[in-house]
Amino acid sequence: MSDSSPIIAEFDLPDAAATQALGKVLANRLKPGDVVALHGDLGAGKTELARGLIRALFGADTEVPSPTFTLVQTYEDAAVHLSLWHFDLYRLEDPEEAFELGIEDAFADAVSLIEWPERLGRYLPARRLEIALSHAGAGRRAILSGGADWPERLKGLTL
Repeated sequence: MSDSSPIIAEFDLPDAAATQALGKVLANRLKPGDVVALHGDLGAGKTELARGLIRALFGADTEVPSPTFTLVQTYEDAAVHLSLWHFDLYRLEDPEEAFELGIEDAFADAVSLIEWPERLGRYLPARRLEIALSHAGAGRRAILSGGADWPERLKGLTL
C-alpha cells in the first residue's frame, strides 16, 4: 500500500455482510478510469468487497466469481453506463503479463478493481484508491487511502 497517500477512512467489518456493504457504498462514487487497489492477505475479504461493489452496480443477482484462475472478469451494462474489470493478479509472475489481460484498456475506460495490485509494480497507476483489508478479531478492518480527489469524493462515507 502507498505510504504517501493520506488515510481517508477506517472501518471495522464484523462479517462478510459488512465487507460487502463497504463495497456497496463505494460503488456509487466510482467513475470510468478509477483504479481501486485491494490489498490484504488471503482470506482478508478482497473478493467479498468486490462482490458487494459489483452487485451494487450490476444487480444483486450478478454472479461474481473470484477471478483467481481467469485473472480478470469483466462486467458491463448499458443502463449503468459503466464497465468494470475485476483483476486478481495473485498468479502474475511478471508485471508485464497484465498487458496481455488488456489492463491498459481498463485503466482508460473502465473501473478497475485489482486484487494483489503490488504485482503490477511500476505499472500501478498513481491516481488510485487504496483499500487495505486485514483480519481483526473475528472480523476485518478496512483502511482507505488515496490522493488526488479521493478524500473529497469519499467525504462522509459511512456504512
